[in-house]
Amino acid sequence: MAQSMTHAPGAAAPAGQHTPWYKVLYIQVLIAIALGILLGWLSPDWGKSMKWMGDGFIALIKMMIAPIIFCTIVHGIASIGDLKKVGRVGLKALIYFEVVSSVALLIGIVVGEVVRPGAGFGADISKLDAKAVEGYASKAAADSTIAHILGIIPKSFFEALAGGDLLQVLLISILTGVVLTGMGAKGESITHGIDAAGQVFFRIIGIVVKLAPIGAFGAMAFTVGQYGIGKVIDLAWLVGTFYTTSLLFIFVVLGGIAAFAGFSIFKFLAFIKDELLIVLGTSSSETVLPHMMTKMKRLGASDSVVGLVIPTGYSFNLDGTNIYMTLTTLFLAQAVGADLTFGQYATIFLVAMLTSKGASGVTGAGFITLAATLAAIPGNPVPVAAMTLVLGVDKFMSECRALTNLIGNGVATVVVSRWEGELDREKLRQVMEHPIAIGTDISDHSPDAPSQVGTEGPRIVAAQ
Repeated sequence: MAQSMTHAPGAAAPAGQHTPWYKVLYIQVLIAIALGILLGWLSPDWGKSMKWMGDGFIALIKMMIAPIIFCTIVHGIASIGDLKKVGRVGLKALIYFEVVSSVALLIGIVVGEVVRPGAGFGADISKLDAKAVEGYASKAAADSTIAHILGIIPKSFFEALAGGDLLQVLLISILTGVVLTGMGAKGESITHGIDAAGQVFFRIIGIVVKLAPIGAFGAMAFTVGQYGIGKVIDLAWLVGTFYTTSLLFIFVVLGGIAAFAGFSIFKFLAFIKDELLIVLGTSSSETVLPHMMTKMKRLGASDSVVGLVIPTGYSFNLDGTNIYMTLTTLFLAQAVGADLTFGQYATIFLVAMLTSKGASGVTGAGFITLAATLAAIPGNPVPVAAMTLVLGVDKFMSECRALTNLIGNGVATVVVSRWEGELDREKLRQVMEHPIAIGTDISDHSPDAPSQVGTEGPRIVAAQ
């Protein structure tokens, strides 16, 4: 079947007229990451001075996250028009999240016990500098179970949008969507306006994302300049174990789930390669949240499922963070010579399951939840001060946490969409056959963009 080509804004030229390699965004990001590492290594002071670039890019993205989530969820719930269906999709998503998150936590514990990356480390508790992690410990102490629950409720409707707390945004979005569903024609007009506002926000993201190479360069230059590659070498066994465990989880657990859902995890990763590279450079999966929502729709997942699962997953489906918390907890226990009991293992599992719900994908959130987990272990066998042992390499592990979280949420969206019977399997098949060519333009984030796979065959949109 012949391929038809659509010339949309930002679309590629006809076949035969290749986009210059230096204009392809993911190549720009790769080059920026390499240059950032090089600068941070050769000139640490200069590298540290580049921090503002990474911070600025993340801030630009984050300023749009709350309104995009609000508009997407409200429109998704209101357009479904059936609150029973909304509840059904939400319940299926939460069941999936809890099952897969539990597997991630258990894998971290099993690998930690089998590999024992902290064995023989011989850390002296009395010589640990608790001041280095006081900030994380105080934040963790303030985030008790009751405080965490109450923290979901914003002081005002608009504070949630202004503050950007994902759980607060989810709350007001769900309430607004439910109310609009029962308002009839008046609700439909409001829903239409919210949908139009969402399209504006997505187009703003399309502009901002073109600065991704600058953000990736600044973030990587600062990381290497601040902490140095030597820190990774000192704790290479832990960092290597964590990366290997995450890869095992992605290719075995998520790969098996993907195969059951009818697609290849390798082709899926090729389809979201742009987003993966931006997350690698910025250490935050939130920087590509709008992009993932658009990509999942192009992959064949229904709008309603994408609008509910992706934003919810950013708070409830953090597989990389779960692996990190259990594996790192065991590393620290082994490093200080603490022998954990079965009850303490169970506590680590349960507390990590709860505290991980507060890590929204922002770099550093995993370290705070780790502090909360350590503080909750009965008998305090691993003092929070032990976190100083991994403080220097946490930033290097945060990239892997964010990448694993991102991939897990993408797979979850496809699975829940199929479970709900709202997955376009033909579109999924065609996109998986052409993961590089179809729908990979990260700078096109309009939620109403035409599907990249039509009845006449795949329509090609190249990356800019």
